[in-house]
Amino acid sequence: MPQPIQWYPGHIAKAERQLKEQLNRVDVVLEVLDARIPIASHHPQFEEWVQDKPRVVVVNRRDMISSEALTQWRDWYQAQKIQPVFTDAKQGKGVKGVIKAAQIAGKAMNDRRISRGMRPRPVRAVVIGLPNVGKSALINRLVGKKVVESARKAGITKQLRWVRISDEIEMLDAPGVIPWRLENQDNAVKLAICDDIGAASYDNQLVAAALVELLIKLDFGQYLIDRYELSPAELSGGNYIIRLGEDRFQGDIEKGAVKLLNDFRKGSLGKIPLELPVSE
Repeated sequence: MPQPIQWYPGHIAKAERQLKEQLNRVDVVLEVLDARIPIASHHPQFEEWVQDKPRVVVVNRRDMISSEALTQWRDWYQAQKIQPVFTDAKQGKGVKGVIKAAQIAGKAMNDRRISRGMRPRPVRAVVIGLPNVGKSALINRLVGKKVVESARKAGITKQLRWVRISDEIEMLDAPGVIPWRLENQDNAVKLAICDDIGAASYDNQLVAAALVELLIKLDFGQYLIDRYELSPAELSGGNYIIRLGEDRFQGDIEKGAVKLLNDFRKGSLGKIPLELPVSE
């Protein structure tokens, strides 16, 4: 039985405490999800923290899934009375929709202030999401310049800070928060595949094997054939990784595993969703 994936560095525990303290000062909550795994990248305590505050669902990395998958997810959210905003924060696509949605969600706050004879103030929004789903890249795009550190690895943002987006919006950039215990290991594996969790928490070969199994299950095995000229038919995920290492990397299985994971993460394998909505 492989070791369970668990990752909860000290700065995340501290950030979670600070985030809970700041939430009562916030008008709108932006939840940033990874378009490849919108369910697995949803924090299980999100509803408990946010309660009845207005929220905006931001599905980032829309460029990494097919247009068919994007349409399926949009329909699924809308069926639940949620209007998601799909973004590609790296390229700046869809970010205007985030500002608009935040302003609409925060309008009620200023309407209340005006009705009490108070002056309107900027809407205060907080960006919440798991590590490496693209929160900092999104904020930099919203501001129009690099104001927070952003990189394609988990755990870059270490502390909370307020960023002024415009005269109408102030945004709290929070470090990625992850459950202290990952009860759902299927989701934990998807987070590892997508690099939305610290690399120290998992074994590359086991996670690459799980990716192969998932691609076969989702009927995306052809992507592996197209990329590596190696069919996964009649091979377990683990055996596929061994064969890939033997055929392409002079028997270096670790190198083959890392290559497969990086190809998926960079989109070199194709526009592949690892989750699709389950029809009711």
